[in-house]
Amino acid sequence: MKLEGLHHITMITGDAHKNVAFYADLLGLRLVKKTVNFDQPEAYHLYFGDESGAPGSILTWFEFAGAARGRAGLGMVHTLQLGVPSAASIDFWEQRLRDGGYSSTRGERGSLRFADYDGLGLELVVADDGNPPLQATHPDVPAEHAITGLEGARAYSTFAKVEESLLTDVLGFSYLGDGEYRLDGEQRHFHWAFDQAQQVGEQGAGTVHHIAWASQDDDHLEWQARVREAGGFVTDVRDRDYFNAIYFREPRGILFEIATLSPGFAVDEDLQTLGEALRLPKQHEHLRDHLEQSLVPIVNPRAERREQVAGEVSA
Repeated sequence: MKLEGLHHITMITGDAHKNVAFYADLLGLRLVKKTVNFDQPEAYHLYFGDESGAPGSILTWFEFAGAARGRAGLGMVHTLQLGVPSAASIDFWEQRLRDGGYSSTRGERGSLRFADYDGLGLELVVADDGNPPLQATHPDVPAEHAITGLEGARAYSTFAKVEESLLTDVLGFSYLGDGEYRLDGEQRHFHWAFDQAQQVGEQGAGTVHHIAWASQDDDHLEWQARVREAGGFVTDVRDRDYFNAIYFREPRGILFEIATLSPGFAVDEDLQTLGEALRLPKQHEHLRDHLEQSLVPIVNPRAERREQVAGEVSA
């Protein structure tokens, strides 16, 4: 039994429309699911990723409209690392971000650091150590520069350079030293790191809510047992329609999820039209009329472009 790398990372935003514009248009990801928060169905839950919504490509957001900007601090993820194919891709994205009104700076080893409209820290890195590319298509993003999936994430801790045994002994991460870890699945790997910090954070727009690791479909009871034996509190198995999940906090305060690879995001939509209709969790389907009236409509940019092309052809 082992984890298969990253499944998804979930953040908080104060504005779903800006969220879609930034990630599905500027960054060229695909909006693969438009649904609502299981625990607070009045709030959108939006998923972005590659063409098929594959684990390892997925970034998701809870929208709490008008939420104040948060600040990453102790026990919080502060930077997400997205892969791109080459150094030339870094140059492309530096210009595209500038054209879109976003500044960026060069980081170590030629990476590109910037923040989204909510202040979430992002870093583009050249994905050159073996992850199969998970890319979406966008008319303004050449395939040779399209984002290839998630490569890593960094979090704050008081004891950043001390090896965390829950990661290595329980979850199967390899410790690389100096606060750096690597999780190797059968198909993909993920880099995880702690950076030294003392500041207290504040959850809000632009902060990470939780990070989810991928597992095989029948392993959750064993993962529950492992975490409990290590002294952690872990939830029951929860059906999230597109995967099953368990949740627990690792010792430094970050909320971890273990999510199954199946059934996936195409279980209730055709692959060609992922993320275009509002999909509700089965438990909230009876609220559809209310939610369709109360949620501010969001148009998937891909559907909008398709309608524009169809209009031009018919004209």
